[in-house]
Amino acid sequence: MVRAWQPRWLHRLLCASYVLAILNTVVLASEENWTTKHEEGRCALRGQCGKQSFFGGQLPCPDNGLAQQPGKDTRAKLVAVCGKTWADGAICCDDDQIDALGSNLKRAEPIISSCPACRENFFNLFCTFTCSPDQSLFVNVTATEQTSSKKFIVTELDNLWSEKYGDGFYNSCKDVKFGATGGKAMDFIGGGAKNYTTFLKFLGDKKFLGSPFQINFPTPSTHEFSNMTAVDQTPKACNDEDEAFRCACVDCPAVCPELPRVTERQSCHVGLLPCLSFSVILVYSVFLLLLVSAVSGHIAYQKHNQRKSERLQLLQDAALSDDEDEGDMVRNAGMLDRPQIHYRLNSICDTAFNKLGRSCAKYPSITIGTCVVVVVALSIGWINFAVETNPVRLWVSPSSEAAQEKRFFDSSFGPFYRAEQAFLVNDSQPTGPGPVLSYETLSWWFDVEKKVKGIKSSGNGVTLDDVCFNPTGSACVVQSLTGYFHGSLSNMHRESWQEDLELCTQQPGSQECLPDFQQPLQKDMILGGWEKSGNILDSNALIVTWVVNNHPEGSEGEARAIDWEKSLRDVLISAQEEAEARGLRLSFSTEMSLEEELNASTNTDAKIVVISYIIMFLYASLALGSTTLSVSSILRKPSNAMVQSKFTLGIIGIVIVLMSVSASVGLFAAAGIKVTLIIAEVIPFLVLAVGVDNIFLIVHEFERVNISHPDEEVETRIAKALGRMGPSILLSASTETIAFALGAFVGMPAVRNFAIYAAGAVFVNAVLQVTMFVSVLALNQTRVESQRADCFPCIKVKNTDVTVSHGGGAYGFDGEGSLQKFIRKSYAPALLDRRVKVAVVVAFLGLFTAGLALMPRIALGLDQRIAFPKGSYLIPYFNDLDAYFNTGPPVYFVVRDVDVTERKHQQELCERYSTCHSYSVANVLEQESKRPNISYVSGSTASWLDDYFTWLNPTNTECCQEDGQTCFTNRQPPWNVSLFGMPEGKEFIHYLEKWIDSPTNEDCPFGGKAPYSSALVIDSAHLSVPTSHFRTSHTPLRSQANFIDAYASARRITRSISDSQNISVFPYSKFYIFFDQYATIIQLTGTLLGSALAIIFVISSALLGSVATGAVVTLTVAMIVADVIGTMALAGVSLNAISLVNLVICVGIGVEFCSHIARAFMFPSRNVMEKAKSKFRGKDARAWSALVNVGGSVFSGITVTKLLGVFVLAFTRSKIFEIYYFRIWLALVIFAATHALVFLPVALSLVGGEGYIDSGSDGSLEQDLAARRYRALVPDEDYDSDDY
Repeated sequence: MVRAWQPRWLHRLLCASYVLAILNTVVLASEENWTTKHEEGRCALRGQCGKQSFFGGQLPCPDNGLAQQPGKDTRAKLVAVCGKTWADGAICCDDDQIDALGSNLKRAEPIISSCPACRENFFNLFCTFTCSPDQSLFVNVTATEQTSSKKFIVTELDNLWSEKYGDGFYNSCKDVKFGATGGKAMDFIGGGAKNYTTFLKFLGDKKFLGSPFQINFPTPSTHEFSNMTAVDQTPKACNDEDEAFRCACVDCPAVCPELPRVTERQSCHVGLLPCLSFSVILVYSVFLLLLVSAVSGHIAYQKHNQRKSERLQLLQDAALSDDEDEGDMVRNAGMLDRPQIHYRLNSICDTAFNKLGRSCAKYPSITIGTCVVVVVALSIGWINFAVETNPVRLWVSPSSEAAQEKRFFDSSFGPFYRAEQAFLVNDSQPTGPGPVLSYETLSWWFDVEKKVKGIKSSGNGVTLDDVCFNPTGSACVVQSLTGYFHGSLSNMHRESWQEDLELCTQQPGSQECLPDFQQPLQKDMILGGWEKSGNILDSNALIVTWVVNNHPEGSEGEARAIDWEKSLRDVLISAQEEAEARGLRLSFSTEMSLEEELNASTNTDAKIVVISYIIMFLYASLALGSTTLSVSSILRKPSNAMVQSKFTLGIIGIVIVLMSVSASVGLFAAAGIKVTLIIAEVIPFLVLAVGVDNIFLIVHEFERVNISHPDEEVETRIAKALGRMGPSILLSASTETIAFALGAFVGMPAVRNFAIYAAGAVFVNAVLQVTMFVSVLALNQTRVESQRADCFPCIKVKNTDVTVSHGGGAYGFDGEGSLQKFIRKSYAPALLDRRVKVAVVVAFLGLFTAGLALMPRIALGLDQRIAFPKGSYLIPYFNDLDAYFNTGPPVYFVVRDVDVTERKHQQELCERYSTCHSYSVANVLEQESKRPNISYVSGSTASWLDDYFTWLNPTNTECCQEDGQTCFTNRQPPWNVSLFGMPEGKEFIHYLEKWIDSPTNEDCPFGGKAPYSSALVIDSAHLSVPTSHFRTSHTPLRSQANFIDAYASARRITRSISDSQNISVFPYSKFYIFFDQYATIIQLTGTLLGSALAIIFVISSALLGSVATGAVVTLTVAMIVADVIGTMALAGVSLNAISLVNLVICVGIGVEFCSHIARAFMFPSRNVMEKAKSKFRGKDARAWSALVNVGGSVFSGITVTKLLGVFVLAFTRSKIFEIYYFRIWLALVIFAATHALVFLPVALSLVGGEGYIDSGSDGSLEQDLAARRYRALVPDEDYDSDDY
């Protein structure tokens, strides 16, 4: 039953009873000098003479008489209360005083009994003060009053104790913990005193919450007292040499073992720079120094040569050089260095793709139909489509430690509670935050909580009582200031509410302040913003938490909780408006809010993503038509545009991209692999980036073949085009597919599932492009040659120029495209100039160095606030959580498979008893809490075993009762602090079951039902406790780094306990499951990216036939990734699962940018090589050829497409899209394009491998004649100019 409200005055008397009532039994003096004689054997006060007020206790009589020998019964009482040291000699107290003294010391004993030294000193001070036969030597009565019965009572006195004793007394008690509250005993018996003078002053001050009369504790060194001598006994120290008085580690830091020193994780630094940054900057500086030296030497050498004779100069000019102009000796010197050998693997691939292209072009209907059937068949798996939104199953591998431990915790102790929390804040004033507490505000808030308690959900009529956490069975756990007043406004009085509130925040464990659920309300849990002034009444925020039971996902219990939370949300939204009207602000969160707002963010993002894809689709479709159309040709004969347009072809290309995504999703959905939001948002972007580029390459190459072989059959031209571009597509698709597939071996589901879906989509897309798209391209060419309109093939367009249809494109007589012409005439020649190449190498290696140097600056984590859409009601809630909630999340240290019924295992867990192991679980946690800056552990540990044994203490007569008697009263061996009187085996389980069902109340604050009902699992059948947990809390965690470090620290602590005690211990907190990824994400990132780069090197070297070229491609991709990582550091993008997925994408798209140019370099087109300028030789000529051949496709096909799509993302309302997609993808497109089109050609021209004959353009007579015709189509003045 919920106990009735007791009057505040009665509460104050009860709170003061531990000290005040003791003082009621002692003696005090009068306005005259009542203690006239100060000598041994003489008293200063004795007996009880009445009360000073109706509610006061009995006060002593002034009595300066001689001490007297007590009777036998009185002596027995005194020895029972104060110990054997009082077994003989005269005393200055009577029977009534001893009874009252014993009663009140007994009430104080539960608070201090855990530390024998503190208890001894406390008892000794009051026993000596009350009964010492030499009382007059240190007590001087200075004031008295006469009662109605004409007796004098003491109202003030001086009590003289030595500084040594006072200091020792304070030191023995200052660290003693009170298990029921987790607070310090000093808060109860000394008002939170910080030294012995304030401690004694608190004991003696006359106040309603203190002594009923004034006891002065003058300092002997600063006061003079004639004939008086301060009590100079030696106090017991908490680390006393006598083990009988030595306290446990939890109550006495002096006896605690010194924990191993923890060296904070500090990365290597040289000065202010991380070692990695310093190293790469140093290497780059050395490189620049060597380069400057080499350039200077080269210039000096050239000047030296200029001084030689003209004849020697002419002779030197006769020697051919890759770098020097040969004048008119050879018109096309590039052709002299044309590769002369075949690469067998390339020839095989060329032949295979040639045959494949011919078959697909010859049988387009069969090919298209087969592809559609296969894709539809794979897409049937969509019926098993499911999106994984549970963060636990997204970010943590099911086989990881964190996931297994969560499952164990949930199955043993139940899922962690659902927390519904609200902040009422006064920060809307122009002057800044102000006090939120006022009688009017609290009256309104009582009404809000009443509405919450009365909620009946609209769905199933669920109430708070139906879903709340109710450990006592009588009251829901609601952590709110209203709990101090038992949830009723009638208990909060306008005149005294401030005083009552201050009392309860100072002594939350006092019975009158305990809420109905019987657990203390710590002020940091319910009030915030008071820290600056130190006055609780200046609090800026009122914090309320409703604790709701959690249930397994998908269960009826969870559905009921969610149903109630929806109604709670509606009530709090209404309360927000009421708070605003009062000049206040209310923020809140329910357990379902996070997922609800994330889904809202996803729905908002979906529109932006769809718009982005549509723009990319439209551009790709329109841009493909530009391969055969120019503005001049359209103006001259508009009808040509209707025929030569490739809009339908572009649409089909985009459809193929969507088909590949559909097939991949269907295939892996059928296999039971769930889709994640990352997959839904990223895979189309990735496949579109890869697919569009390949489409542009195939179409551009086909147009070139149309020019060089206009009289061939369409099937033959398709075969030649695919024979040349197929190996290039194979190179990019294979490296990307295998690189992505590596991610399938990663434990993190979000990354693993993405990698699987991405690899499947890229592979299917490549297959469809070399089959279905080729067939569609053949049909499209047939339509063009039949002079039929694009999009409407049934309509035949008259007055079109069929020759143009055959000969348009990059080099048609109508003129090549402006982009292609710019690359051929201006860009490529300028880029391959020697001085420009040096500048390019210096600049891009500088970017690479910067990217590497910035890597150590990247933070780990994902601030959940950025995952919400702008304007989400959760954003101010999380801001308030950071600003005002000064309590860290709870952390549980779970012990399993330990037979705690055995003494040796009890010693491995406990902390309050003399034989507890120095490095027991509770002792280590207590010690770790004393270095919170390292351990991130704060506050006392809730040790169920210690509180259970304390509950058995027979001195706590109101705790364990059995058969009408106090447990362990006459037990042998008796209960004692050495543990050897504690129960074991069957007896342990017997009493444990009674304790776990006993309530926590004023008479017995050690009951286990409220604080520990879910802290342990009791197996009565096997007489064991298979698992239990020890609860403490983290320090307030304000940043992602704090959360990560707290998790790492908890792991360190449990490893040390497990190693020292040889028991199984693991830490659990609700947030651990989300931060487990960061324990390995750096290594995972390095492994994934390193493995992907290794795959790129192996495959590109094999398919290109050159280790050197493979190395250049791999280096270029690595530079792209490094630069993106450097940008992440500057743009505030932290490393987490989302950014890791994007880095894997960087590898894939980087390969797509680079592979086609690299292959065009290794297998240069004969037709394009013939256009190399006379000054280009060897690798320069092939680099020029690669740029001219595929540079335009790379730029228009992927760079512009991606830029258009990425720019749309800048308009998203979601911060997560802005930060993790827009910023990274924009950097990716810029760096990938510049590296592929600027750095890669230069690097290949310098250190690329030796080229091979391109089988698709090798020189038969027919091809030579066709090439001559191809050259004839180009205006002669272009190729005779010296500018080439």
